[in-house]
Amino acid sequence: MYDSNKVNLIKHLFSHRHQAQASTTVSSAIIWRGQSGKEYQYEIHPLNAAFKPLPGNYIYARQGDDGGWIPVYVAQSRGLHQRLEGHVRLEDAVANGATYLHAHYSTAGQAARCDEERDLILLWQPVCNETVTT
Repeated sequence: MYDSNKVNLIKHLFSHRHQAQASTTVSSAIIWRGQSGKEYQYEIHPLNAAFKPLPGNYIYARQGDDGGWIPVYVAQSRGLHQRLEGHVRLEDAVANGATYLHAHYSTAGQAARCDEERDLILLWQPVCNETVTT
């Protein structure tokens, strides 16, 4: 039996005005599309989620009034367990509206993680990321 909150979340995600860029695959995952058109699957976690010491990418995100996801900060890390080291502080992301953490592990290497990070930033221009140009 489905939890009504999950069903409502899915309904809200599918009504997102940027549906072409981001859509859900399951209730706990989202596909983020980068400027290149490439799609990246992220798991949705609470802000205080704990991670294994493995490399990956992450997004601090919030939901818009229409229920769609809006990235506040996009980054990559050599260890998601210490993701904030050298990056925007959680407090800064929260101050800018972040309510969830979207993340995935990546064993493709640092260059691939950085390419993904840049691809997402170029399209979404998150408020806590410095402006990136092509």
